[in-house]
Amino acid sequence: MSVHPSSIVADGALIPASATIGPFCVLGPNVILGEHCELLSHIVLDGHTTLADHVHIHPFAAIGISPQDLKYKGEPTRCEIGAGTIIRESVTISRGTEGGGGITRVGSDCLIMAYTHIGHDSQIGNGVILANGATLAGHVTVEDYAVVGALNPVHQHCTIGRHAYIGGGTTITQDVLPYSLTSVERNNHAYGLNKVGLQRRGFTPEDLRELTTAMRILTGGKQNTTQALETINDMLAHGAGNEHVRYLADFVAKSERGVIK
Repeated sequence: MSVHPSSIVADGALIPASATIGPFCVLGPNVILGEHCELLSHIVLDGHTTLADHVHIHPFAAIGISPQDLKYKGEPTRCEIGAGTIIRESVTISRGTEGGGGITRVGSDCLIMAYTHIGHDSQIGNGVILANGATLAGHVTVEDYAVVGALNPVHQHCTIGRHAYIGGGTTITQDVLPYSLTSVERNNHAYGLNKVGLQRRGFTPEDLRELTTAMRILTGGKQNTTQALETINDMLAHGAGNEHVRYLADFVAKSERGVIK
């Protein structure tokens, strides 16, 4: 393996020959790196932290550090980073807590941009982008292919639905609808479908039409959330809509914090 002589790798850490560890890195005894991982410089990997293959970490990141939770008493909780994920400068990712499931997880092929914080027990899906300065409190779920904008604070226990796009500077205190655009520019409201993002992910024109109809029922009409959900479910029962509309309806029905409309 390629390990710079200024770096400290504790006994017990598992480092494959294909990994590269640059100068002034510190790896704890319970760290496991996958094949072809690259740590550029000045990086801390602590706790029971596992990196899958081809994870690329930029300077001054701290991964698997102890949770910022006064209830944490040193339990052997975990942090896992998926294959192909890129972690940029000064990112902090806390490991889990015993009361929150014991693991913080980041999926594959994510881009975690500079100064992002991912709090304890958060669950980040695949293909997620967290822009510069996104701040996720503990127990946050971000589903696949969602984009969290720069300087977005996200409240504990919020869920950001898959393929959602949140504009920069937006404060998130409730769940964010999947497939939606949500922005502080629109008074912290969901204001439409993430059409460009969905087209890039291969959604068909029919998919977009049906999702647009469902999104307008949820966000553009005079019905409250319960009434809008009844309208969408009735539409689905009569053969309108598709799997994405069904997922949207299920997401709203399961939300515990309520959804941003």
